[in-house]
Amino acid sequence: MKLILSCEHGGNKIPLAYDSLFQKHETVLKTHRGYDPGALDLHNFLKPLAYFHKSNEVSRLLIELNRSLHHPALFSEYSKCLTKEQKQLLIQQYYVIYRDKIAQQIACQSQCHQKILHLSVHTFTPIFKGVTRKCDIGLLYDPSKTIEKNIAIQLKAALKKRAPELNVRFNYPYKGTSDGFTKTLRTQFTERYAGIELEVNHKFSSQNKMNEAIKKVIYKSLKQVLDQHH
Repeated sequence: MKLILSCEHGGNKIPLAYDSLFQKHETVLKTHRGYDPGALDLHNFLKPLAYFHKSNEVSRLLIELNRSLHHPALFSEYSKCLTKEQKQLLIQQYYVIYRDKIAQQIACQSQCHQKILHLSVHTFTPIFKGVTRKCDIGLLYDPSKTIEKNIAIQLKAALKKRAPELNVRFNYPYKGTSDGFTKTLRTQFTERYAGIELEVNHKFSSQNKMNEAIKKVIYKSLKQVLDQHH
């Protein structure tokens, strides 16, 4: 089984051409709405395990790479005022290039009869709408896909073995079947593709860096699961 890593919300960069959209809204870019704090650092730490990896550092508030093209949140309240032509350019420049490169790698490996584990790395905010989320690590997958279910169970067991104090939950704080990149890829690649979103509570991150101990626990646990499917 080959590992493909992705990180859709790795940064909060705004290309100069779109700077004016955020001139009075710089603070929101620094929040979890702008990016996933610590996700890029974790993604980069896990890269030695991956056959292929790709990350994005353009803010999701400009264009949301983890949503379908028809999703109402593809463009935020800051970018939905753009013209149809400007939106199409954003889709071509960032969305299509990013997604296609990952899909091409999966297609290539599938043709070689190779199984793929695609781990999409994210972090989530500890408090959402005033409610504290009781979770340290979330594993999001499609329960109807046996391969994904088995990998999620194995990964949770490996994480708990190394750090029993961690609260690891399935399909929390979001459902693995909600609109997202992994869901789209499941429809494209059925047999040999397993897509899991790794959601880490960003209370473990500081200044866009993930806690070292958490990174090591995740790395070793993921390596163990990959070795089981060697």
